Amino acid sequence: MILAGGIGGGVASEAMAQGVWTILKHEGRDYLTLREIGAFYRLGTLERSLNQFSLRLGAASLRGHADSQEFYISRLKFILSYPIREIAGELCMSRMDLVKLVEPVLRPGRIPSAGRVDTVILDAGHGGSDSGAVGRLGAEKEFTLDVAFRARTELLKAGFQVFLTRSRDEFVPLEERSRFANRFEGGNALFISIHFNSSGWGTGVETFTLAPQGVPSMMSDGPMVSDLVRCPGNARDAENMALATATHASVVLRAKLPDRGIKRARFFVIRETVLPSVLLEGGFISNPEEIRRIASGEYRQQLAGGILEAVQNYRRAVSSRSG
Repeated sequence: MILAGGIGGGVASEAMAQGVWTILKHEGRDYLTLREIGAFYRLGTLERSLNQFSLRLGAASLRGHADSQEFYISRLKFILSYPIREIAGELCMSRMDLVKLVEPVLRPGRIPSAGRVDTVILDAGHGGSDSGAVGRLGAEKEFTLDVAFRARTELLKAGFQVFLTRSRDEFVPLEERSRFANRFEGGNALFISIHFNSSGWGTGVETFTLAPQGVPSMMSDGPMVSDLVRCPGNARDAENMALATATHASVVLRAKLPDRGIKRARFFVIRETVLPSVLLEGGFISNPEEIRRIASGEYRQQLAGGILEAVQNYRRAVSSRSG
């Protein structure tokens, strides 16, 4: 994954401030050409075939389609905040997506506020009277707690401090989960919330990180006035995206389920937590094929191993100070 290293020189936001980018306006937003983005990150020449495009340098690549929010960095799927657009004959990406998504993924070592990680807060979704999704082989609250226990064991063996927002079948309000995690602010800690999906025959793994200020949540019906409010977690936008990338890459590889992408939302626990935070959806309890896997200890151990690998890769990436 590109996350483990870095590409290019200089910081994209600084370069834009210095006026070295061609900024194009579309629907009231700033856009930058993919051609200039490729040159900046030294990814070579933009290749285009009809609506498809790619920028490549060895194993590293950016690719997608015009008028689509689906975007790939190497083989990992991201959902952009805004579609790629053709403006004045140029394929362009929104400035928001460049700064808040591409930059921290390609160059996590340039995130100035990222510290060395030694503590992980694991949040097992639901609990007690809140069962979450319920399938024929068990309830979400049981599976999330088991993954949290397994991940704690792996992280402890690797030398991390680990704390759980719940350690038994009890209901813990969302505000208490965030309040607990925020006690570790400034302590080089990460927050990972563990969940499973439920929606008919839906399939695959997806990872959510906090939507930047001004960007609609991908879990809402459209723009809302509340999108303009800065949330506590927005102070960690760059770290959130780097952590989401590390988490999603590790879990998709181990789970061997369809990649539903890295998405943006304003779920309470990632919105109100001031640590670098993600919410992982590890498969669909409602899918008869996936529930059989989720109900197996082997699969839940794979998720736990993915969480350990994600934390290690994130720590290595933000400590690289390269690019």
